Amino acid sequence: MKVLTYRGYIASIEYDAEDRIFVGHLADIRDTVGFHGTGVDELEAAFHEAVDHYLAVCEQIGQQPQKPYSGNITLNISPEVHAAIAKVAEMNNKSLNQWVAEVLTQAAQVSSRTMSV
Repeated sequence: MKVLTYRGYIASIEYDAEDRIFVGHLADIRDTVGFHGTGVDELEAAFHEAVDHYLAVCEQIGQQPQKPYSGNITLNISPEVHAAIAKVAEMNNKSLNQWVAEVLTQAAQVSSRTMSV
């Protein structure tokens, strides 16, 4: 799947069948920034305008703009936990990074299902 990207931001796009428009939001940030368009060119222009406007408003009000999540996290855990999870990852023929990513993905999915009930 192709995604729209601009200035480090990614767009999440949906189609609104009732209004017959594409509706987008900046993905992976907590601030709500939306845009829309009836076709690809209009949608892409609106996306660029929304990002530029968001960054300009942040600058005007002295707020640091949120950045999309990078996919990198740093954890501080005890040496005992580090050793234990490294052993489990090795027993599953995975790198520590692969194993932790899978466990966190599963936990996020379970948590998302629980929150939506």
